[in-house]
Amino acid sequence: MRGSFLAGALAAGLAGLPGAANSHEMHKPVAEQSAVYAFPIASPGSYRLPPIKRAAGGAALDENGRRYDLAGLLGGRMTVLSFIYTRCGDICPTASLDMSMLQDMAAKDASLSQRLRLISMSFDPDYDTPEIMRDYAAEWRSRDKAAPEWLFLTAPDRTALAPVLTSYNQTVDRNAPSNSDGPAFNHIFRAFLVDGHGRMRNIYSLDFFDPKLVINDVRTLLLEQAAETEPAAHPHK
Repeated sequence: MRGSFLAGALAAGLAGLPGAANSHEMHKPVAEQSAVYAFPIASPGSYRLPPIKRAAGGAALDENGRRYDLAGLLGGRMTVLSFIYTRCGDICPTASLDMSMLQDMAAKDASLSQRLRLISMSFDPDYDTPEIMRDYAAEWRSRDKAAPEWLFLTAPDRTALAPVLTSYNQTVDRNAPSNSDGPAFNHIFRAFLVDGHGRMRNIYSLDFFDPKLVINDVRTLLLEQAAETEPAAHPHK
């Protein structure tokens, strides 16, 4: 049911803003546009998102160089995980813009924001050092204290990264060095919705990565979680 209208609008907006392709402020005029859906949006909790598989871990460094197991960052909260690289000039800025819009939307609901985490992980550790990711985070991440946590990660090296990409079926091909004017990598965009138990519950392509609909999915999982923890009613004696 997810349309590509919003992704197209974002890409068009990015194309008209040379030199500002990764500014968090940039999403404001785009966010005011209304996406067009082919069908009515289902209410949270009116549909199910069955577990797909366990979300994989792997070595990761945060923007301060601290080492983590990615799996350890995928528990406890609902998490939206995406793979990007900072030198990307097309798909990744659009995806990061979507993530920033998602962060802003979630900030409006404290009960949701406190139970949501966003993660952007680079698949270009040779260039995207923790310092580079810290600069990238400063451009995109909201300063609103009510906004959900947004982590910007990289890998220690390509050897550590390889099994992570394989586990998430994230295709990344390095372009030939002779193609110096083109992108460093050929890749597809995928984002993953992971529940508080570390289980993958949805996978989004760029066309389907609509912040409003992702929020809907998060609310659906939170309602499911609430139902699981609700004490069973005692039968009448």
